This record gives sequence, C-alpha cells and structure tokens, in this order.
Amino acid sequence: MHMADALLSPGVGLGFLAASCAALALSARRLAPRLQQDSRLPALMGVLGAFVFAAQMINFTIPGTGSSGHLGGGMLLAILLGPWAGLIVIASVLLVQALFFADGGLLAWGANVFNLGVLSCFVLYPLVFRPLCGKGGQRLRVSMAALISCTLAMMLGAFGVSLETAISGITYLPLAEFLALMLPIHLAIGLVEGGVTAAVLAFVARRHPTLGAVPLQNSAVGTVAAFILAALLTGGVLSWFASSHPDGLEWSITRLGAEHLLQQVPQDKLAQQLASVQQATSVLPGYDTATPLPASGMASAGTSLAGVVGAGVTLLLVLLLGTALRRLRKPVP
Repeated sequence: MHMADALLSPGVGLGFLAASCAALALSARRLAPRLQQDSRLPALMGVLGAFVFAAQMINFTIPGTGSSGHLGGGMLLAILLGPWAGLIVIASVLLVQALFFADGGLLAWGANVFNLGVLSCFVLYPLVFRPLCGKGGQRLRVSMAALISCTLAMMLGAFGVSLETAISGITYLPLAEFLALMLPIHLAIGLVEGGVTAAVLAFVARRHPTLGAVPLQNSAVGTVAAFILAALLTGGVLSWFASSHPDGLEWSITRLGAEHLLQQVPQDKLAQQLASVQQATSVLPGYDTATPLPASGMASAGTSLAGVVGAGVTLLLVLLLGTALRRLRKPVP
C-alpha cells in the first residue's frame, strides 16, 4: 500500500509530510524518557524494525483475485513497543524502503507514514486495540484485539490512500469506484495481517505474559535474538516465495484501467527533483528482481541481498535514532 508520487499533488504530499513529521516529533519527545530508563529499548526497536522490513517483502496471494498483499506492521509495532516507539520504527522502515529500494515515493513518504503508522499507532491502538485487549493481557483477548485492529488498520489506510489520491486531483481515478476496489481487497489483506500479528504476539507472550496490557519492557535477550533470526530468515529466504501478483493498490489501479500511473513520471518540478534524489540513492530499486535464482523462477539473486541489506540498514537507522533520542533530557509533563 505504498503510494507513488504520481498519485499525489505537491500540496497534499507536503501537507501529509508536515502532519507525519509533527506526529514523529511528538513521539520523539514522549519516548525520550523511556529510552533513558531502558538502555535495551533501542536494540529492541531496531530488531523489530528489521523484522517488519523483511516481513513487508513477502507478498501473499489473495485467492481468486489475482492480487496480493503484505503486512503493514504498524499495529504490531504499536502493540510490542507502544505507539511512540512504534511510529518512529515504521517511519524508519518506510524511509529505508523509499531511499534504498524506490518502494514508495519520497513526496509520498509523509502520506505513507500517516496511512501505515499514524493511523495505527495514534488512532486504532488507543481506541480499538487497548479497549478490546483489556488490562489483564489474556491471550485470547489479545489475539482477537490484534485481528480486529489490524483489519481496521489496513482498511483505514486504504481509505486514506483513496482519499488522498482524490484530493490531489491529478489522476482521473473516481473516488467511489476506487474505494469499491480498495476496501474489499484490503479487508482480505487485513485479515491475513491480523492472523500473522496474533501468531507473533502469542509467541512473544510466552516470555512476556503481560504483553498487550503494556508494551515490552526490558525485553529478554532471547526475544531480541528470535526476532533477529526471524528477520534474516524472512528477508533472506522466505522472500524468495513472495507472490508475483500486484498488491492491493496496484491491482485496484489496474482494474480501473490506469496502469500507466504505476510507471508515470511526475510532472511537477518538486516531484521530479525528489524522484532524481530517489534514483540516485536507490541501490537496489525494486529489490533487484531481474535475475532468477538457480532452479527457481520465484525470486531473484538480489532478493536475499535486498532483504538482508534492507533489514540491516533499518536496524542501524533505528539504533542511531534511539541512541540520539536518549540524549533528550528535557522531561515531558
């Protein structure tokens, strides 16, 4: 559900960039005291960011549609880390994807952060997940809350993409028809994400019985190691088997007969300048899917490299951000 620059006008793109940056600034201020109290939190944030990056590489087929989907990850991060840390981590994942892999536009980065991060961390986590989860952290309630919250997060994000595209007014995608395609396909994608998220939470809850009631606190070395291993296996191996079908956004655009928008070069000067920056920084654009692996037509020789490198860069970026935020000494009332 990563938006391309071709869908957004500069005004809408910059407006959502401002909104997302304001949310990130608030998250940084709120998170700083917790980082000062928990020296291991930056490492946990980095590892979970690496895992979400790798998980987003795996597109799963939606049967009977010719479409596919992938995890958003915002709800999982909000549940495991809390909304403040969760937003910073998902924003870092999206930045690495945009800069190094040309996945999502730079002008659209603020909108992507808003759709995949702000809505999950600031809206659905406090208003849906926490009330459904309750205070005890019972596993069944946590699982059901995760399933419902992830499904709603994916659909709300899809609604945001459709509305932002319509407000921009630079495409001829009619809002009603666009929503009629986007919402049902992302309902299916959200249900899968909810199931995967519930399974991950059930695994983590074995070591952290209060998970759901509160974010992870002083996470054990074993939990960190498990997510490192999961990130390496997911990005380096499981990504070979990702679906080749277009994701829900691409599928919806294609069904409306607007395939050219997926490859269209933005006409606005600002968007063109940002596209030039992205072209210069993208070391593995499209995750380098040009060379098939031996005895397999499902992936490319660059897929494993992209998965491991992207996860490593995300880990490093989040670690640096977490370390920098620990130096913010001003207390938050």
